[in-house]
Amino acid sequence: MQHKVCFFNQSSVHYRKNIFMLMDQEGIDFYFGDSRKQGAIKELDTTCLKNFKGYFHNIGFGSVYWQNGAIKLLWSDYTDLFTTATHYCLSAWVILLLAPLFGKRVYLWSHGAYGDERGLKKWLTKWKMKRATGSLLYGNYAKRILLEWGVPDEKLHVFYNSLAYDEEIEIRKGLALSAFYQDHFGNNRLNLVFIGRLTPVKKLDMIVQAMAILRDRGIETNLTYVGDGPKRHELESLVTELGLDNNVWFFGSCYDERQIAQIIYNADLCVSPGDVGLTAMHAMTFGTPVISHDNFCHQMPEFEAIEEGRTGSFFHENDVESLADCIQSWLSNGLNREQIRQNCYDVIDHKYNPHLQMEMIRKVIFKD
Repeated sequence: MQHKVCFFNQSSVHYRKNIFMLMDQEGIDFYFGDSRKQGAIKELDTTCLKNFKGYFHNIGFGSVYWQNGAIKLLWSDYTDLFTTATHYCLSAWVILLLAPLFGKRVYLWSHGAYGDERGLKKWLTKWKMKRATGSLLYGNYAKRILLEWGVPDEKLHVFYNSLAYDEEIEIRKGLALSAFYQDHFGNNRLNLVFIGRLTPVKKLDMIVQAMAILRDRGIETNLTYVGDGPKRHELESLVTELGLDNNVWFFGSCYDERQIAQIIYNADLCVSPGDVGLTAMHAMTFGTPVISHDNFCHQMPEFEAIEEGRTGSFFHENDVESLADCIQSWLSNGLNREQIRQNCYDVIDHKYNPHLQMEMIRKVIFKD
């Protein structure tokens, strides 16, 4: 069967460049929304996609939006429509509802479910997953929930997530331990790192509070925040209040993967007290284990990359003492750092990379 596939989304994001380019090579066309929220993730330079066809105009209505022009895809010669559109995209709901009338197959690139959905939200999620021809999910946790809700197994396919894998693997090959942190902090303490936007949902004040608890236990640590955001000023004030100015480095935003690789590779542990998301993938790509919280209903799908004792650990959500205990246990457990580094590499190389994602797209969308 001949497939003509179109992918459309609210916007373009730079971290999906690798998988988008592989989809582009497969002949998939692209449309993106033309606007994003202020402070959102950096957008992709679409000149890297030969099959980029244009932008849809996003018209916002509070938290929901309509993509002007997207409905026309129903009258196009595309056989398959593929989208990451969320609950908040009204035009995507209309497409999903009407697609069978136009002989279109619709595939969702989706978080699926978190497990805390109730009432209308749960009903809509189930309807959407059952209505779609198939859904490509970020993790097995969501698939288990959807199966319990009665979504057919043949409609659910796990294909994880990915970053700029090819570029990062080339950088990884040249990495070596250095005095990166010793040169900045002037000491040989254990080094914690967080990479990502400094936003409230990440609960980043908990890392500083845990460091103060550890200091009182006689355990001194350093922390580097790689990123910027609305919580930075508040975090800086907290660091000063707790007397940790010499222990915390606000590195700021960084999009230089070689620099990021050095920061992560030379760290001992990545700590993400809120939802962990892409931070887990970034850290493990360069060999650093991750700590995050244990309430998976409030997590992003990438928490599944954390394997207890192998690639990181979990603490009790919102419990600073538990976070301090978790950091202390991990840093003092005598595990072989190089083995841990390899464990992290293995998770990314065997699950979280665009080549495996592309294999799943071929299997699901181009299956006949």
